Amino acid sequence: MSKYIKIIETAKGTDLRLTEKERVELTNLERSNTKKPVIELDSSKKYQEILGFGGAFTEAAAHTLSQISPELRQEVIDSYFNQDNGLGYSLGRIHIHSCDFALENYTYVEENDKKLETFDISRDKEKIIPLIKDAIAERGDNLKLLASPWSPPAWMKTNNEMNNGGKLLPEYRETWAKYFTKFIKAYRQAGLDIWGVSVQNEPEAVQTWDSCIYTPEEERDFIKCFLGPIMAKENLEDVNILICDHNRDIIVKRASAVLSDREAASYVWGTAFHWYVCEEFENVGKVHELYPDKHLLFTEGCQEGGTKIGEWFTGERYGRNIIGDLNNWTEGYLDWNLVLNEEGGPNHVGNYCDAPIIADTKENKLHYNSSYYYIGHFSKYIKPGARRIAWQSDLDDLNITAFENPDGSIALVVMNETDSDYQFILNHDNSGAELESKAHSIKTIII
Repeated sequence: MSKYIKIIETAKGTDLRLTEKERVELTNLERSNTKKPVIELDSSKKYQEILGFGGAFTEAAAHTLSQISPELRQEVIDSYFNQDNGLGYSLGRIHIHSCDFALENYTYVEENDKKLETFDISRDKEKIIPLIKDAIAERGDNLKLLASPWSPPAWMKTNNEMNNGGKLLPEYRETWAKYFTKFIKAYRQAGLDIWGVSVQNEPEAVQTWDSCIYTPEEERDFIKCFLGPIMAKENLEDVNILICDHNRDIIVKRASAVLSDREAASYVWGTAFHWYVCEEFENVGKVHELYPDKHLLFTEGCQEGGTKIGEWFTGERYGRNIIGDLNNWTEGYLDWNLVLNEEGGPNHVGNYCDAPIIADTKENKLHYNSSYYYIGHFSKYIKPGARRIAWQSDLDDLNITAFENPDGSIALVVMNETDSDYQFILNHDNSGAELESKAHSIKTIII
C-alpha cells in the first residue's frame, strides 16, 4: 500500500498562504534520486514536549476588537483559536493590571490599600475576560494562561510611578506577592484558570511605560522569601512560577542566579524569555544544559515600529525565531498582541507595534500579515504533547525543525529565507520523496 505525505506551503510572490498542496507519494529509497541534498528524519531520538502556541490577550487587543463589527471580531477569534480552520492556539498571556498595550496606567486596588481590601478586576471583566472566554469556546478546550505584571502599583515603588522603571519597595514585597494570589483567585472566580505567572515582565528594562527593575538576586529572593511561600500558603502550588521574562542575551545570567539556589528553584517551573535585542538561540539551549529539569517558554515577541502590512520579513522573523528556539528546548511560543488597530495600538505611551492581524477600525476590515501564516505552519500542525525529533540535513541554508505528534504523525517544518529554490530528498523510515523549498517560503510536511 502506497504512503503519502501532506504538504502545506506559504511563499512570497505567490498566492500560497497555508495552502495544502497535492499529496506526494513516499517511495523506497532505491528509487529516489540520492544525488540531491537530503533531509533525514530520525524519530527514534526525542527531545522536549510541546505545550503549545498562542498570543496575548492585551487590553489593546480586546479594545480593538470592540471597535470593529461583531462578525469581524468573531473572524479573528476563529482565525486564531479554531482547531480546524484557524491556527489552533492553546496558550494565552494576560497582563496583571496595565501594561503599555493598555489604554492607560491602572491597578486593581485603590491608592495605599496595603491590605488589598479594594482588590477588583472589574476592568478586565469589560473586554479582556469576555475575549478569553470566547477564545476558549472557539477552541473547544481550555487555554493555558500565563499572567505577567509590568509594574506594581505606583505607591509600592521607589519612584512612586508605574512607568520609568523604579523598584519594588522592600516593605511591600509581601503585599505584592499577595496581590498575585488575589489576581489568580479573582480570575478563578470569573471562571478562568491561571496556568502560570512570571515574576516581572522585562525586569532589566527601564521603559517609558509600566516597568519595574529587579536584579537577578532580587528576583531570586522575592520568589524564595515571598512569592513562593505565599502562593503555597494560599493553596496555589498548582500555579507555575516563571522567571526572567526578558531577552535571550541575559537569560543565562538571570536563570542561573535563581535556579542555582535550591530553595528558590523549588518554586520555579522554568524560564520565560523574549526575542528583542538578539537571536542568540544557543543561550536558550545553555539554560537547558545547566538546568535540564526546568522548562523553557517563549513569552513575547513582535515587530516593533508600528504596522508592517504586506511586509514579508516580519513572517520570516517569526519563522526563524520559532525554529531557533524550538531546536534549543523551548516548549511553547507566545506571540504578543493578538490584534492591533491601524496604527499598531492603542498604546498609552505611543509604543506602536505590528501584530499578525491588524484591524482597520476606520474601514472595518482585517489585514492578515505574513507573520500570521508563518506562525500557523507551527501552531496548526505541531500539537500540544508533540515531541521534537532528530534530523540531519545537507542544506545549511534552510531552517528546519521536526516533531512527532501524539497521534504518531510527523510534522517537519522547512523554511527558506534565501533568494534561491532548493531541491532535496526527504528520507524517513526507509522511504523518500523529492521535494522543493521555494525562495522565501515556509513549508510544513506531514508524514
